[in-house]
Amino acid sequence: MLWAMSSSQRPERRLRADRARQAADVIRQQVVRRGFPDGVLPDERFLAAEFSVSRNSLREALELLREEGLIDRVPGVGTVVVADKVEHGLNQLMGLAETLHEHGEVTNDVRAATVIRAPSAVAQRLRLAPDASVVYVERLRRLGGLPLSLDLTYLALDVGERLLGEDLVNRDLFALIEQTSGQRLGTAAVTLEAVNADLHSATVLEVPRGAALMVVERLSHFADGRPVDLEFIRMRGDRLTMRAEICR
Repeated sequence: MLWAMSSSQRPERRLRADRARQAADVIRQQVVRRGFPDGVLPDERFLAAEFSVSRNSLREALELLREEGLIDRVPGVGTVVVADKVEHGLNQLMGLAETLHEHGEVTNDVRAATVIRAPSAVAQRLRLAPDASVVYVERLRRLGGLPLSLDLTYLALDVGERLLGEDLVNRDLFALIEQTSGQRLGTAAVTLEAVNADLHSATVLEVPRGAALMVVERLSHFADGRPVDLEFIRMRGDRLTMRAEICR
């Protein structure tokens, strides 16, 4: 008599690429969380056993991470971490320097800081009259001297004008807003999406054209609910990973 094998009894059949991707996802997070203190990954035999994959699948996983610029093969040493990737928390409304203070100094190349007529969509988001003026600030933000993000910020005029004489090179806007306005920021609405770097953004951020960027749109409010700061932030996907702790 032939017995049918149940789905739970059937041996798992998966493509090598699937297994490679599964291993790469876990190793990637170990890299980001400094899971390899000396910067060197264990040898391939150990990693293959760790993930219950073949050596070929493990090599495909490592190749995925090498293509992302996270690791590289060094003769005589092994597979080493070559990227300086940092975590950016989404749990609190904080400026970049506040968020990444453990990882080094954040400085800013101020590319623009001026008063402009608000685009209608910006005026609407900030609850301003259609022909209202706003302060526009554009900054290339660096961590340890290396480009990290390109921030385009629109500020309500009464809030932003007070910032134009402040130290926009070394200070976060959030701290300056609270300092000059005497009001506390409260909440922010955040949208995050992935895009490919256009030629201009790639040049400014010093990445290849088409490289992965994370674009964050963030609308920040005072504690009383008034929207005051609308930002469009292009972040280098090879240098930043987003982190949050959320509750069900």
